[in-house]
Amino acid sequence: MKKQVSLILFLVFFISNFLIGQTDDPILFTVDNTPVHLSEFKYIYAKTNGKKADYSRSSLEEYLDLYVKFKLKVKKARDMQLDTIPSLKQELAGYRRQLADSYLIDKEVTERLTREVYDRSKKDIALSHILLLIPKNAKPKDIASLKLKAEKIKEQIEAGADFGKTAKQFSEDKSTKDRGGKIGYITPMLPNGFYDLETAAYQLKDGELAGPIRTAAGFHIIKKDGERPARGEIEVAHILSRDSKDKKKLYSKEKMQGVYKRLQSGENFEELAKTMSEDKKTAVKGGYIGFFGINRYEKSFEDAAFSLKKDGDYSNVIKTAAGWHIIKRISKKTLGTYKEEKARIQAKVRNAKRHELAKIAMIEKIKKEAKFKKDQKLFEKFTRSLDKDFVTHKWKAKQDDNDKVLIAFGDEKISLGTFKKYLKKSSRNRMRLGQKLSPEAVANNILASFINEQALKYEEKQLEKKYPEFKSLMREYDEGILLFEATKMLVWDKASQDEEGLKAFYKGKEKKYMWGERAKVSIYTLSPDASAMLPKLKKLAARKSPKKVLKKMNKKGEVVKHAEKTYEKGKNDVLDALPWKVGSLSAVETNKRDKSLNFMKIEKVIAPMPKQLKEARGYVVADYQDYLEKQWVKELKAAYKVEINKDVFESLVK
Repeated sequence: MKKQVSLILFLVFFISNFLIGQTDDPILFTVDNTPVHLSEFKYIYAKTNGKKADYSRSSLEEYLDLYVKFKLKVKKARDMQLDTIPSLKQELAGYRRQLADSYLIDKEVTERLTREVYDRSKKDIALSHILLLIPKNAKPKDIASLKLKAEKIKEQIEAGADFGKTAKQFSEDKSTKDRGGKIGYITPMLPNGFYDLETAAYQLKDGELAGPIRTAAGFHIIKKDGERPARGEIEVAHILSRDSKDKKKLYSKEKMQGVYKRLQSGENFEELAKTMSEDKKTAVKGGYIGFFGINRYEKSFEDAAFSLKKDGDYSNVIKTAAGWHIIKRISKKTLGTYKEEKARIQAKVRNAKRHELAKIAMIEKIKKEAKFKKDQKLFEKFTRSLDKDFVTHKWKAKQDDNDKVLIAFGDEKISLGTFKKYLKKSSRNRMRLGQKLSPEAVANNILASFINEQALKYEEKQLEKKYPEFKSLMREYDEGILLFEATKMLVWDKASQDEEGLKAFYKGKEKKYMWGERAKVSIYTLSPDASAMLPKLKKLAARKSPKKVLKKMNKKGEVVKHAEKTYEKGKNDVLDALPWKVGSLSAVETNKRDKSLNFMKIEKVIAPMPKQLKEARGYVVADYQDYLEKQWVKELKAAYKVEINKDVFESLVK
């Protein structure tokens, strides 16, 4: 009995979970039993409509109708086996390669780092540190010894030693040693070589230690002293009076106090900066410095600037190593939304060393997830066979062991022979590395690069499984290619090439393709050398035919040229300004390029009439295409059954 109850409970649990799984992404509609899930429709609706995607009933119904038609055409294309055409398969594969090359790095590296920098930029972290410098050309054993020393110093602090006193005793950072190691506040992004320190700092709680952390400078032990909302950046101008040893010169502080009083009495800051500031570079710009963030200038200057509450405020007289300042706030730049800041941060991230470090970490993660394996014994056997020719163009790989597996990612195995081909293509790299390294070391170096490349290729093959957005992009492109090809064959080509069908479509619709009222005009052009003959030309043109005008005017040489054109009313500004009747002459215009004189005469007014097929061909073809497409959709709806889940659709409406 217990066994039976357990079985029933198991089945209830299993079925419930199965049904829940099925309703996580319900089917919105089917085309001939081919399902289209809600997630797909929502994705494409939001992407296509952007900010206009309001999920109103009318908007959703309109788009659902379009998407059903789209899917009907794609279904037809697949039934026509267009997805088996080699050229289309190659086009899709080419697009996938192009998209995959950047997608993986953008998603797993660039986007993650961009979000990380953005989140860290919300606050500044106060730090203290103890630094042990790594000398140039330090040997590995010396570096290991320094790390051990740093670990022991950290142990002393963890055992109760005062951090500040310990920093004064051991730190080799001269700028912070006497302050008990206090760095002050930091904000991302720290310079290249300090990413690990930044990461550790943003993970600590107040008072916590981390380290030893190796950076470009050496080994650090860090302590978090606190945090505050990020100061961001501030735009300022200043007036400066430098300290002077010249006793005859007015004391700088007294001078600036006088300037401060003048500001308070209403004088203009920029004008005072131009006449009173001793910072020559900024004085000419009204004291303008520009934007700066934390740690750019001396602490007293920074604190005074960021303490100004609103744009236009100016500080009291403050002291720095440069002299005495009055600072004016022009504007303050705070962190925007992620969408607003994304492009700016991405540009910085892509050019930073942390980008390469994150890429390496991603590759290690791929290798771990794929259960990467390497046949070290096989590789060592191969490297033992290498001689001095390996680092020259002469090298020819031996053909032994080519089929043996050198490395593997999951079920994907890569042979030693494949690596040998890679080495053969890497001749420049072999020669460059061979200038400093042994053949074995060169092979090791190139194998590391080869493994990284293969790891990325392996992961790129998993993109559809791991990234729904990538899968959606590939589906869009795949279906887009099929739609284009099917529409081209069944609509566009037919409309432009089916002359009999086009004539039949045009017949009976002639009045739809009408000419408006038109004028047949003569255009006369008089040579600039014969401008004195203009009155005679106009008089003749008003009364005579073009043939007689040319005969009279060109007796001693060609001074007048004539052209004949037909214009529809509303299509020529010069003609539209004239009375629309036979004999109307336009005003004379001078050609800017060659200085010739031009005017027009209306010779004939043509009443509205239907265009011939050849005259209206472009419009008729476009309408014929539209007709063929509508007929095609009717045929598709008759051929393929479409079923819409109304409950699922209703769940979308807002």
